Amino acid sequence: VQLQASGGGLVQAGGSLRLSCAASGRTFRNYNAGWFRQAPGKERQFVASIRWSGGSTYYADSVKGRFTISRDNTKNTVYLQMNSLKPEDTAVYYCAADAAGWGRVWNNYAYWGQGTLVTVSS
Repeated sequence: VQLQASGGGLVQAGGSLRLSCAASGRTFRNYNAGWFRQAPGKERQFVASIRWSGGSTYYADSVKGRFTISRDNTKNTVYLQMNSLKPEDTAVYYCAADAAGWGRVWNNYAYWGQGTLVTVSS
């Protein structure tokens, strides 16, 4: 599976962005997916994950109620809608996928996209 993340940019605090992760190469509808982020000088951090069917989602406490993960398997794409953005959300956001693994542990995922930068100004 090849993953291509997009949609990052510069936004003011309180604003919104939607990230997309387009997949190709295999039957993406069979893969669980997740979003992680990494700020400069910090460790990679779990953001959200979604089962292959879209039936189950899981969020980090820091984004719960503000971010929504979803997927459109007809378009082989996973989304991360980010609302009420805060400066501490500034990071490079990565999408990930795996046929079996999911959840908050980054090494549950075998496939990773290249990352898209989100910058939230105060």
